[in-house]
Amino acid sequence: MECKTILAADVASSFRDALKQKISERKIKAKLVGYLANKDPSAEKYAEWTARSCKETGVLFELRKVNREDLEETLLAANDDDEIHGIMVYYPVFGGGHDQYLQNIVSPYKDVEGLCHTYRFNMYHNIRSLDKAKTLKCIIPCTPLAIIKILEYMRVYDQERPYGNQLFGKTITIINRSEVVGRPLAALLANDGATIYSIDIHDVLLFKKDIVKQKHVSSDCDMKLEQILPISDVVISGVPTADYRVPTNLLKEGVVAITFSSFKNFEENVKEKASMICASVGKATVTMLQRNFLRLREYQMKNPNLPELRSY
Repeated sequence: MECKTILAADVASSFRDALKQKISERKIKAKLVGYLANKDPSAEKYAEWTARSCKETGVLFELRKVNREDLEETLLAANDDDEIHGIMVYYPVFGGGHDQYLQNIVSPYKDVEGLCHTYRFNMYHNIRSLDKAKTLKCIIPCTPLAIIKILEYMRVYDQERPYGNQLFGKTITIINRSEVVGRPLAALLANDGATIYSIDIHDVLLFKKDIVKQKHVSSDCDMKLEQILPISDVVISGVPTADYRVPTNLLKEGVVAITFSSFKNFEENVKEKASMICASVGKATVTMLQRNFLRLREYQMKNPNLPELRSY
């Protein structure tokens, strides 16, 4: 069996071209402001990628460096600034609950990362629109959305099945349960019908869709990783350490393997088992960020008197 390598840039290409065309044809002037309040090299690199990609598509991107003690007031002011159409923050800033608080004070109409309470609540409850008329789609966190688009590109999603159930019959393992990527991704994929094993350093949770409630539910699972990997159609790993590797010998023949960590999470011989691999999702993430941003800008232009919708 030949293993196919999927590049995030190829997945992002059609979305990036569509963004560029829409911005050019409609002459959309929209400013996205990124706030950097740490000295994390990864955050600085992400900011560089964002600036480069935005320049290519036509999004006006501005990076503002602020002291972390001033970030809260800066974000509140940005919510009310009509010259700023999208807001993103490079985390971590303080870490833990403090960062979640900062995520929650960003206006849902400017939150391009989809991390505020409004979007997270809707995502976990499988509510896909902001309004009852279903004219305003919710924003999905950028990296989980990028991984979903990669899975669609790989045809893991069954387009012949009804929307919301296109992962029915798929077993997916996610080795990461961060609040930014791992847990949201588990909920999103379970809401689309998959059986999800969510692996954390402490335990394993099982995510499945409740047909009656039409949203995912999670429960404790006493299975071990060595039992789960052999039954997994897809393994997605985001372990942020250089010494972790998913053991190839435990993987199912024909597995799809995706890494969203900046480190290699799979062994070099993973291609002996995998049908498809994707070793980095960064370029797709940046494109999904701009896609979210343009969607929010269109909401703002079509509805200049949007109702107050705070996350806090």
